[in-house]
Amino acid sequence: MDLAYFENFTFTIAFGLYVVAAILFLLFLSKLSKKVEKPALIATSAGVLFHTIAMVFRTIGAGRLPLSNQYEFAMSFAWGIIVCFIVLYVIYKFAAIGSFVLPLAILVMGYAAMQSKTIKPLMPALQSYWLTFHVGTAILSYGSFALSCALAVIYLIDVKRPEGKSILKDREISDMLAYRVIVFGQLMLTVVIISGAIWAQKAWSRYWAWDPKETWSLITWIIYAIYLHLRLRRNWRGKPAAWFAIIGFASVIFTFIGVNILLPSLHSYVT
Repeated sequence: MDLAYFENFTFTIAFGLYVVAAILFLLFLSKLSKKVEKPALIATSAGVLFHTIAMVFRTIGAGRLPLSNQYEFAMSFAWGIIVCFIVLYVIYKFAAIGSFVLPLAILVMGYAAMQSKTIKPLMPALQSYWLTFHVGTAILSYGSFALSCALAVIYLIDVKRPEGKSILKDREISDMLAYRVIVFGQLMLTVVIISGAIWAQKAWSRYWAWDPKETWSLITWIIYAIYLHLRLRRNWRGKPAAWFAIIGFASVIFTFIGVNILLPSLHSYVT
């Protein structure tokens, strides 16, 4: 059984289904047809199913969860974005966000497809149960922040639209949901940083070394902490809050991709 072939095959099917879903969600958003909402959700659900199968094949082939290099993390990151979207839809029935989330997941999967898929043995420092916990919570955190960014974009678009042509009946819905998603993402990012420090102490006998990845994770945490502080203390919302959510996600993307490309880091082999 050629696991690599089946992994690539199911990955490609998932990618194609996400493209179809993105197109359908854009039709839904443009209000050309309300009948495409259900097909869009079906395509998204089928895509995440094949995406999960691809990750299972990768797990079997590597003998571990797919969390240890840029290809694997990007694959898992895109999966986390879609899963977070599905959970949000199940709770709030907010389909419009799919028009922004699906293209983002497609871009992340495209980035994954450009990375090396070679399976290499883990270095001793990574051979720990902390890998699953640390990177797993990072996927949940990053996926949540991706959703908050999409919600912020929807809010900013709605603010500029005339009455009657807004994406949402009540634009404050996206503002409120962005806040709730950021609360969860910040909680997960806190766990990421703490678990990373504990893992570093066990692996290298130090909790913190100001490695670029550590530093930018902290910068991202501070950005969202400021957002939450201003939101709670000064009832800060609307356009400033939306732009802050977008800036925070830009920091997330730089932490994930920019650091690995531009800055030498101990984390270059991982997220």
